[in-house]
Amino acid sequence: MRIPVTLDINVLVGAVAGGRDQFHSWPSPPPVRGNLAANVVGICNDAREFSLFLSEHILANVIRVLTEPAPKGFGWSISKVEEYVELLVDISLASGGSVVAPKATVVDCEDFEDNRILECALASGSLLIVSDDHHLTSMSPWRGTAIVTCADFVKRTDVMRRARHR
Repeated sequence: MRIPVTLDINVLVGAVAGGRDQFHSWPSPPPVRGNLAANVVGICNDAREFSLFLSEHILANVIRVLTEPAPKGFGWSISKVEEYVELLVDISLASGGSVVAPKATVVDCEDFEDNRILECALASGSLLIVSDDHHLTSMSPWRGTAIVTCADFVKRTDVMRRARHR
């Protein structure tokens, strides 16, 4: 059984805008160095231990951040961003996850956008949220859901995989 996981927008954006890792060539299994956000998405791409859950709101914000001009965004072309979003949806579906439509409104976090991540986690029954946002990580565990950083997620997955191969 795969563990349901929700990734924060900062992880999804950082995976492609936070270093030299190209989203079309993530190795499997991913390394535990370099762009940790890319490693997180690579681990989900492996579809071994985790099912990735997304929401339309999360995907819309990935599009917004990547297409918005600098200094707030990255100025990517819409076609490049759409290709990435399609890949994220494919990873989600291949891993046993999906794009969920949250029904419940969450207001537990002081940051409006972070509440949308919590809503996706709640709607999907995610047991893990991966985020490098202190607003979210400081809430861990949230309603029984662990919220871990990219570094923690990658390190723990690597340890789990190594232990399995002993």
